[in-house]
Amino acid sequence: MDLGYQAGQSVLVTGGSRGIGAATVRAFAREGVKRVHVAARDAGSIDRLAAEVPAAEIVGHVLDLSRPADRIRLRDVAGEVDVLVNNAGAIPQGALAGAHLPDWQRAWDLKVWGYVELTQLALAAMTERGSGVIVNVVGVSGERPDAGYLAGSMANSALMTMTRTVGAYSLDHGVRVLGVNPGPVETQRLADALRARAATELGDPERWPEFVAGYPARRIATAEEVADTVVFLASPRSSYTSGCIVTLDGGMAWRGRAL
Repeated sequence: MDLGYQAGQSVLVTGGSRGIGAATVRAFAREGVKRVHVAARDAGSIDRLAAEVPAAEIVGHVLDLSRPADRIRLRDVAGEVDVLVNNAGAIPQGALAGAHLPDWQRAWDLKVWGYVELTQLALAAMTERGSGVIVNVVGVSGERPDAGYLAGSMANSALMTMTRTVGAYSLDHGVRVLGVNPGPVETQRLADALRARAATELGDPERWPEFVAGYPARRIATAEEVADTVVFLASPRSSYTSGCIVTLDGGMAWRGRAL
């Protein structure tokens, strides 16, 4: 299917140097987008990704998006791109009891305030010119909160609310705002989380595959599956999609806990 992207369009992917972000960069390049801005903390990972994607110009921005000053540094980029994909975020596992709340605050600074401020910056410019798409990669725990992942559940619930309410009106100005809720995705972050859970609940971190046996189709989603969903939703072939969240978890949210 031709998704309708034009070579002259540009995209910004935050947290774009690895995992879902890197897969999304590759997917946009495959669809013919020639300029992809990548915001990440590590210059080396951006350089490695650029070497893997010769079909597109990868413009790296080495930033820590938990810092307001670094978010402001992306103001001009966020204003010029046709598509913004908010993806940067890493929130610790854990319940409220015993939580180290400064860790939660730092995680929210990155994922919650990072998404909110970049959405605000991009939305203003896109509204002025009458076109643009913002896709927020959120997470299924916002749909089915998990007491064992409370910081993430709270953050994701807030971002789902922002996405739905902003996107409900943005299309009046030619701008679409929508989200994707991935369930467990085959990344290093998930592997670490599953090993930590296995160590706590089963006494052996290497028993983590036992949890996957209960997942839909007995497997974990791939980063490429999430990326393909993001790229389709941001495309002209999904032109009346706004103010909604697409859940990509194989039905896991309605089986039980997210991890």
